Amino acid sequence: MSLDDLALFLQRLMDRFVRWVRLGARPARGGRRLLIVQIDGLPRSVLERGLREGRMPFLARLVERRGFGLLPMTVGLPTSTPAFQLSAMYGVRPDIPGFHYHDKGHRRDVYFPRAGDASFVEAAQTGGRPGILLGGSAYGCVFTGGAQNNLYNFATITRPTGAGLARALAAVVILSWVTLKCVALSAFELTRAAARLVADPVNDPARRFKMLMIKLGLSVWVRELFTLAVSRDLYLGVPAIYVNYLDYDVMAHAYGPRHRRARRALRRIDRSIHQLWRVIRRVPEHGYDLYVLSDHGQTSTVPYPTLTGGRPIERLLFDEFFDGGRARSALEGARGHRLMQELRALRAQRRHGLVQRFLNYLERDFLSRLTEPRETHERDGVRVISAGPNAFVYFLDEPAALAIERIDERHPGLAEDISRSRGIGFVLARSAQGPVCSWRGKRYALHELGDGPFAGRADLAIVTDGIRDLMAMPSAGDLVIYGHGAPEGDVSFIPERGAHAGPSAEELQTFVLHPPNVRLPEPLVHPVQLYDHFIRYHA
Repeated sequence: MSLDDLALFLQRLMDRFVRWVRLGARPARGGRRLLIVQIDGLPRSVLERGLREGRMPFLARLVERRGFGLLPMTVGLPTSTPAFQLSAMYGVRPDIPGFHYHDKGHRRDVYFPRAGDASFVEAAQTGGRPGILLGGSAYGCVFTGGAQNNLYNFATITRPTGAGLARALAAVVILSWVTLKCVALSAFELTRAAARLVADPVNDPARRFKMLMIKLGLSVWVRELFTLAVSRDLYLGVPAIYVNYLDYDVMAHAYGPRHRRARRALRRIDRSIHQLWRVIRRVPEHGYDLYVLSDHGQTSTVPYPTLTGGRPIERLLFDEFFDGGRARSALEGARGHRLMQELRALRAQRRHGLVQRFLNYLERDFLSRLTEPRETHERDGVRVISAGPNAFVYFLDEPAALAIERIDERHPGLAEDISRSRGIGFVLARSAQGPVCSWRGKRYALHELGDGPFAGRADLAIVTDGIRDLMAMPSAGDLVIYGHGAPEGDVSFIPERGAHAGPSAEELQTFVLHPPNVRLPEPLVHPVQLYDHFIRYHA
C-alpha cells in the first residue's frame, strides 16, 4: 500500500464518521457515475506520440489491455477551453469567440481569469439548461457545469463552494497529506533547479525562476490537491466529477507544444490518472465510468512583439491603419485630463534622447494601463483586443456586428491591407453572403478557402464549418484577425511559444478516451455532441 493509499484509507474512516454525525447516508447503489479527466491543451498527435514513447504508460495500458476506445474529436472554433466546456457541460453553441473579447450587447469586456466574468457568461448563455455535473464536483475548470463542489474554477474563483464546515473538516487527512507530500516534492524540485543553475548560471535565470514557480504551483501543489480531492469524491460516490489538469497546457504555452518540458508533464498527469483508476477499482459498487479527453490542441507560435519591435497589435493597428484624431484615452476626464494635457505639452517640445523616450513610455504604456486592461486599446470608437493568436476589432458606435460592406464604406480595403501586414495570417469578416476571409491582400468567400489560406487541407470542411460558427457569434469582432499561416509562421499576438484558438490541425484535432462498454456519437466534430451522452448519467 502506497502512502497515498494509506492517507485515503484514513480519510475514508474520517468520512464515515462525519457522514454518521452530519453528512447523511452512503449514496445508494445502482446506476453509473461519471468521472471526466481533461488534459488541458493536449493535441491528439502529441498524445499518440506520448503513448508510443512510453510517456503515458497507464493510458497506453487502458487502450491496449482494458479495451478503452480512443476516439478522434474535432472541437470547432475557437479552439479554447471556455468554448469547449460551455458546449460539453450545457449542450449550447456558445457566444465565446476567444479567451478575451468584447460583448457589444452588454457593453463590457469578458476576460475569463477576471473575477465575475466566467460566472456572468455561464448565467447568460446556458438558458437554464441543466449541467452535466449536477450534485457533483468541478476542479480547475472555467465553468461549474452545475457542480455543487467547486475548486479553482474561474466561475467561482473568489468563492469556492462545498458542503460547508463539516465537509471541510472531514478533509483534514487529505489536506494534511497533500501538504506534507507537496513540501517534499517542492524541496526536490528546488534542489534540481539549484543544480541546473550552478551548471548553467547565465541562461535566462529570471525566466527559469518564473517557470519553476509555475511548475511548483500547478504541477505539484494543484495537481496533487486535485488528485486527492477527486479520490475522496470517488470514495464518497459523488455522482459526477470533472477535473482539469493544467500542467501540459501551461508548459506548452511557455515553451511550445512539443517541447520536452511540456511532454514531461504528461508523465506526471498519467500517474495522477492511474491513482484515480486505482480508487475506481476499489469502489466498484459506485459504478464509475472514466473518460479522458482534451479540450483543444496547441500549435507552435512566433510571438508577434518580436516581429514589430515590441509594439502590440492592439496599438499598431491604430498607428498604421486607422485614421483619425487623437487617442480618446480613458484617463481624459475629471481624473486625468490635466495630467495628459501637461504630458502632451512636454512632448510637443520634441525633446530628444532618453527624456523623449521616457515621455513616450509614460503616455503610451504606463498611464494608459492605469485604467485600460492589458491587451486592449480604444480610440475614436474603435476597440481592439488581442487574445492570443487572434485579435478582435470592434466598431463601438453600432451595437450590432458590422458587415464588411459597411466597414469598406468607412475604411476602404482595410481588411485586405491588414492581411498584407507583417505577422498577419488572415482576416475574417461578415458579409451579406456569409463569412469572408482576406489573405495576402485578396478577399475569399467561404467556399473559396481551398484556393486561398487553407489550400491542401484534408479537413477543409471542418475548417469552413468552424469559421461559419465563429462568425455567427455576436461577440466575435467586426474583424477577426489571426496570426496563423503568416509568412513568418504561426504567430501569437501575446508573448507565448504555444497558442490555441485557431484552425490549425494541431489545435482542432483532439480525442476522447472512453470505457469499452459505452458508445459515443461518431464522428465527433463538435463538443456540443458530448452533452447528450454525459447528461444521461443523471437519468
